[in-house]
Amino acid sequence: MTCSIIIRAFNEEAHIGKLLNGIRHQETGANLEVILVDSGSKDSTVRIAESYGAKIVRIRPEEFSFGRALNIGCQQATGDILLFASAHVYPVYTNWIDQMLKPFDDPKVALSYGRQIGNQASKYSEQQLFAKWFPAVSNYNQQIPFCNNANTAIRRSLWEELPYDETLTGLEDLHWASQILHRGYKIAYDADAIIVHVHEETPRKIFNRYYREAIAFKRIKPMARFGFWDFAYLAVSNLISDYAAALQERVFWQHIAEIPVFRILQFWGTYQGYRFVGTLDRTLRERFYYPNEVFRREKPEPSEQVAMKQIAYE
Repeated sequence: MTCSIIIRAFNEEAHIGKLLNGIRHQETGANLEVILVDSGSKDSTVRIAESYGAKIVRIRPEEFSFGRALNIGCQQATGDILLFASAHVYPVYTNWIDQMLKPFDDPKVALSYGRQIGNQASKYSEQQLFAKWFPAVSNYNQQIPFCNNANTAIRRSLWEELPYDETLTGLEDLHWASQILHRGYKIAYDADAIIVHVHEETPRKIFNRYYREAIAFKRIKPMARFGFWDFAYLAVSNLISDYAAALQERVFWQHIAEIPVFRILQFWGTYQGYRFVGTLDRTLRERFYYPNEVFRREKPEPSEQVAMKQIAYE
């Protein structure tokens, strides 16, 4: 089996080396190629990727959307399986790729995705989300269109039939998964395909992430509603749930201020995204995807199934 690993990146010099080092240490029988889709990095991201032998594909910042960057990477790929990894993730074990590819032994599987966990830098509430969304038990016949393109693989032949929607501000992965389920294919979740997902987000970035995802979800599901009382109920109930878990784990005082910031911004961003009416202008694209100065500067132009070997990172 041949596999193309496609990584979307912008100014990821702090993380990209750890991902590429993890790929280098994979114990896999698959033939691999690594493609970096860079959308205007000004740091050492591209140089680091080149040092690991990655193929570099460049797009301009103003061209970027999550779906467009993936489609451009897929066009350059030669593998039978397209594996997507965020530039700020890294694998825990040396069998990550094989576990991602394993579900494709079933010809009806169109998509597989793996488990995500946080690290010491992760917000406590986000670690609670990871535990909820990515459980420790695999499911090779998932009935809901959930996945996450930080750690997902799909069949190239099906991408050729169904490219990613380039107009969405996020959730291009859920949109693709929904369409593929409707075509009668399977989605597989493998709890042993584990990556660490590092989100070092400011409060503004937390808000923006959920804001743009809500805009996208409303596009995908026009009848969906999220009102002020939904915001209030979900923010408060999740805040209480997180505090209860933190008390049980005896880390309450470490996260007492961080938890309400994350949860309030998560659901306030969602609420504001549902209220959005209009089209995406340059200002919104800049706000969603890049620091302001980029556009100003550019304007002139583990389970029981397998024994897993952990990667040792320096």
